[in-house]
Amino acid sequence: MWILRKQFGFEAAHHLPQHDGKCRRVHGHSWLGEIEVTGHALHETGPESGMVIDYGRLTEAVAVLLDGFLDHHDLNETTLLPNPTSEAIARYVFEFLDPAVPGLRAVTIHETCTCACRYEPPH
Repeated sequence: MWILRKQFGFEAAHHLPQHDGKCRRVHGHSWLGEIEVTGHALHETGPESGMVIDYGRLTEAVAVLLDGFLDHHDLNETTLLPNPTSEAIARYVFEFLDPAVPGLRAVTIHETCTCACRYEPPH
């Protein structure tokens, strides 16, 4: 089995309405995301010959998400999540990308340089 990883970054604001600390206020992060894709076989012919999936296809799928919902947006507004924690955002990204990315296994969201959450749905 092969496991591919593709990183992406975005700048976004959010707030946690139920939090009892400073994260209740609107603030922003330089978020880092990573998607993991698995495959048990490589394409034998065509433009993806020798690959599980072309990294360019992953970049294209993520670009739709970044442009429309994540990068330079208020995550409370664009995701419609009532409490956009890193956990909720990781699941949101997974569910958004899942139909477009064959073999999607997990999504990791780094909210800060020391805090990250990995979402992998139950099998």
